[in-house]
Amino acid sequence: MEVWNTTIVTHFIILGFPSLQKLQLLLFFVGLIIYLMTLSGHIVIITIVRLELRLHTPMYFFLSNFSFLEIWYTSNIVPKMLQVFLATDRSISYAGCLAQLYFLITLGTAECFILAIMAYDRYLAICNPLRYPILMNNRVCVRLAICSWVGAFVVNVPPLVSLCKLPFCGPNEINHFFCDAPPLLKLSCRDPRKAETVNFIVATSVIVSSFLLIVVSYVLIIVTILQIPSAPGRQKAFSTCGSHLAVVTIFFGTLMFMYVRPTSSYSKDSVNFNKLVSMFYTVVTPMLNPIIYCLRNKEVKEALRKAVMGRCVLLPKAGNIPNRGW
Repeated sequence: MEVWNTTIVTHFIILGFPSLQKLQLLLFFVGLIIYLMTLSGHIVIITIVRLELRLHTPMYFFLSNFSFLEIWYTSNIVPKMLQVFLATDRSISYAGCLAQLYFLITLGTAECFILAIMAYDRYLAICNPLRYPILMNNRVCVRLAICSWVGAFVVNVPPLVSLCKLPFCGPNEINHFFCDAPPLLKLSCRDPRKAETVNFIVATSVIVSSFLLIVVSYVLIIVTILQIPSAPGRQKAFSTCGSHLAVVTIFFGTLMFMYVRPTSSYSKDSVNFNKLVSMFYTVVTPMLNPIIYCLRNKEVKEALRKAVMGRCVLLPKAGNIPNRGW
């Protein structure tokens, strides 16, 4: 008789990278350095946006939201990953594994929404500059951010529920460095196709819809920019979008590769490659994003320069820069 809604496995073993046993200590130190750089970079961005009045605009409000999400996104994965590298404790409880997976997909979904909103913000700023202060005022920005957070938590409830209904009564070793859906579903002792379908539909809907909104926004932005007669004007308009485009390309490229395909397409031969891709979007990309925004954005670089020189607390001249009141 089939056992329904019963979980025999009480904990899972996260294998990490078993083929790199001799490099575990090196992986730990590299991972630790990347994690500390990630936290530092995003905390710097949040602090600069908070202190520098010139950055009190919708674009940087959403950027600080994105950085806050990135801190929790990477903190959900990296500490346990470092623990696995040290081989001190590779186990994770059943509830802990589901919680890690849920927060992973929820925070990732919120990042998709925020990146789409940032693209829409750039569209309004470039294509509707006269109406932009009205269309993207403080209240609208706060509501959009709240909707992104709440929507991300709600939309990922069905995948979580479908996963909780699966019994795990056999092998408990997850061949990954965190609790991701594809390797976890393979451990179920019941056919996981229903849960796979729910996970695939939600992931595809979130990723594709967000990406399409970004693409449409940038197509309209490019059309508008090309109509600007002066070359400096076109360059200035493009410069406000460069860093966001770079982040979008890296983030959505890896997500689409990993999740916009059925779980059944994962083969044993591609496990190590999937781990590398997962390592890129959960560990490396969150570290690169602050660097991209700091290097490609003149306003952020200027604010960072002032902070380094100890002048970040100086107020700009009254009347020159509007205070959006974040």
